[in-house]
Amino acid sequence: MNTDKISVLYIDDEDHNLVSFKASFRRIFNVYTADSAEQGQKVLEQENIQVILSDQRMPRMTGIEFFESIKDSHPDPIRILITGYTDINAVIDAINRGQVYKYLTKPWNEEDVKNFVEKAYEVYRLRKDNIELTNKLLDANKKLEFLARQNLLS
Repeated sequence: MNTDKISVLYIDDEDHNLVSFKASFRRIFNVYTADSAEQGQKVLEQENIQVILSDQRMPRMTGIEFFESIKDSHPDPIRILITGYTDINAVIDAINRGQVYKYLTKPWNEEDVKNFVEKAYEVYRLRKDNIELTNKLLDANKKLEFLARQNLLS
């Protein structure tokens, strides 16, 4: 897989949606698909996914429940919920429980999906960069404290 492309996981129990998503975006993203939350979990274990899109209404586990279930084990990927139903309670749950970044309705518009994924990746990168810069700052601070203590002792 091309490492310059954003790695996207799309989870939907409807096979034609998975095929359509892959056909639409495989040239611009590294696209992984899963037809269930369980299969989505397996993909997350094997691949470095940066953005996850999940259908809300699936058998056994909703999109929100899936996002909530991976909060601790895979906190970094940015989450986008997709649904054919405009249920405001699902949106509120998604934001509160599943740490969802965006909410899309079906049928989705290709340009909207592309833009949302790219913006989600920007958030992903900024979070990673922030962590890296914070760690460098903490390290520099420790070194300065050490030098200050050395100067006080001499």
